[in-house]
Amino acid sequence: MADSHTGRLCSEIIHSHFGTLTAKVASVILRHGRLSFPQIVHLTGIKPRTVRACILVLVQHNVLWHTQSYEGEMFDFNVDECLLRLRFGKFVWLAEQLLGKTASEVVQLILDNGKLQLPDILAHLSVSDPKSIALYTQAMYKLVSAHYLKPSTVLSHISPLDKQIKYEEEEKARIIGFPTAKELREAKEVAGARLKREEEEAEKVGLKRKAKDQLGSKLNKAFVIEEDDVDDTVYFKVNYDRFNVYIRNEFLIKAAQERYNEGAATVLRAILKATEAAQLDMKEIHSESVSVASIIMQLPQDDDTVKSGLIHPSKKVSTSTNVKDYLGLLSAADNPTPAGKAGSFISYSSSKVQVEFEIVCRRLRKRMLETVAREKHGVEGLRILRLLLEIGKMDEKQISKLVMMAPKDVRPLLSAMAVDSLISTQEVPKSADRNPTRTFYLWYVDLRKAYSAILGDIFKTLCNISMRRRAEEDVSEVRMVLEKRERSDVSQDESLLSRLERDILTEWEKKQQKLSVLEQRMEETLFVMKDLAVLGIEDD
Repeated sequence: MADSHTGRLCSEIIHSHFGTLTAKVASVILRHGRLSFPQIVHLTGIKPRTVRACILVLVQHNVLWHTQSYEGEMFDFNVDECLLRLRFGKFVWLAEQLLGKTASEVVQLILDNGKLQLPDILAHLSVSDPKSIALYTQAMYKLVSAHYLKPSTVLSHISPLDKQIKYEEEEKARIIGFPTAKELREAKEVAGARLKREEEEAEKVGLKRKAKDQLGSKLNKAFVIEEDDVDDTVYFKVNYDRFNVYIRNEFLIKAAQERYNEGAATVLRAILKATEAAQLDMKEIHSESVSVASIIMQLPQDDDTVKSGLIHPSKKVSTSTNVKDYLGLLSAADNPTPAGKAGSFISYSSSKVQVEFEIVCRRLRKRMLETVAREKHGVEGLRILRLLLEIGKMDEKQISKLVMMAPKDVRPLLSAMAVDSLISTQEVPKSADRNPTRTFYLWYVDLRKAYSAILGDIFKTLCNISMRRRAEEDVSEVRMVLEKRERSDVSQDESLLSRLERDILTEWEKKQQKLSVLEQRMEETLFVMKDLAVLGIEDD
């Protein structure tokens, strides 16, 4: 069951993608949690045949989990999968940039249909000639072999939480007698490892060995050359983590450019490019080790940003020296303290370089928290937030003294920040009766609570944007003009529209563009606060 803001946003996404009836089914499941088919029919008030069609659509698009239990077949909503639908345009653009136009067409088709087999893809694209079939088959092979697409199996339609609970119960059943805390922890770890192993084995499906040719050698001994080929019987869906890795890397490169200069960003981009083949998901704490020579090979040939970004006593400095200087800069080699390590981008030792994803992601999330504090409560609020993040729990008098503000100004500011969940209080009673008059109240930053509050605001804003877009389209004048523009004669020659209709259409398009820009910015903020939280959830 999702919270109110997340549920409203998911309902708006489903409404814009699949229509009113499907959105009503999704809204009921989001509001009530896991439900059976008869319960969904009862709560929605829709005919069973229509509900069944809506459920099939949601399952086909990986938005709905279904599993068998003692109550029968139960359906649960996949919130993360639904929220990723906001990023579909970005995925198609990335596919075109990385693998070409053909691959982007395949990715867009699979995103539009949820999951497809290779013959279905060729049929939807209306490909018939052998040259085009070979072109799209090759693009499909690149996408599958590079993990941009992954197979959709029976296990992928079951909630990971259900499988985790089931495996934990099986491990606990093997324990003889009353289980200890250590045995329960080991059972949970074994269940998690089993779940991870199943997911890895399921993703190996998709490619099959195929005999390419039969040749004869000088000794007249025939042998067969085998190669991998896409399995026609496997359904494929888009691997969102693989695309999210590139989005995360762009955030890292942008942060390095803002922190230092373009040369540092170029070197960091070269490191990420040298290790991009091994970056398969967002859960990696750091990248694979890469040598300085490999980094130099990934630098652009005609780009002088690495040479122009640093000042040396000699004008003739090799590229290797410049790269090593930038590596020292990015690894904070001049500040070997905990504070310096927390501000680094990479670790550099023994000519091996690793990008520290966990450190940078934590820093990006904290920077977003500081940005919110500054926008809502000004420079004074940001000063208090940074003080509590650095020192920890403090009472009001200590805060007033260290931030150099009068107590009468600090008190209302602390209360306002607490209302926004940016800071929290810890009660320390002097006596056992916990009398408020004999209790210390210490202020501190609960990162988990603060991040959750910011995420709630983001979900609320995205939902309002979607509702505003729908409201703009539902205006009678705009709807009439849009329906007229869809006519075959008007779509070919828009001069058939009157001047007033063209003005209405232009104004509507401007509003849609502004809402799209705002939605994109909020989606980037959502990526930092939610998708980068794989590594930066726990408090420092």
